[in-house]
Amino acid sequence: MDAKQFWQAVGQRATGSTIVTARGSAGPAGLLGLSATHVTADPPTMLVSVDKRTSALNAILEARHFAINYLPDDAVELADAFAGKTSAKGADRFDAKTWITLATGAPILRGAVGAIDCELVETIERDGVVILLGRVVATSSNPDARPLIHFRGGFLR
Repeated sequence: MDAKQFWQAVGQRATGSTIVTARGSAGPAGLLGLSATHVTADPPTMLVSVDKRTSALNAILEARHFAINYLPDDAVELADAFAGKTSAKGADRFDAKTWITLATGAPILRGAVGAIDCELVETIERDGVVILLGRVVATSSNPDARPLIHFRGGFLR
């Protein structure tokens, strides 16, 4: 199977859009993370897969933490910024009024549908990606927010 066929198959699943964040010594960093999922509830553990070329990976590895922010349906522009589709880069994507922290210091989006704050407990390198396993140390939720759903290469509106 080639990569194009793989992405077409994977694109058939609808998934909540996330921004994965960390705060390294150079400041906040993040990426659009469409591979965030749970591993186990006991102990509560999350998994995120990050391309080795992603600049935010260094901040995550240095800080030994990450947060998964589930985006609300009105956050398409923010998702595009973290996907590298706008001129905003690095820490410029983090407006102090829009982001808070929970336990680890990783940026948490105000108004996120939910956020999961994790301490990095293990990394696994495979075929150009680093799989991050994080122990959940804090969460937040906004029950009134509607999720931004990624499906077939775009966002459902």
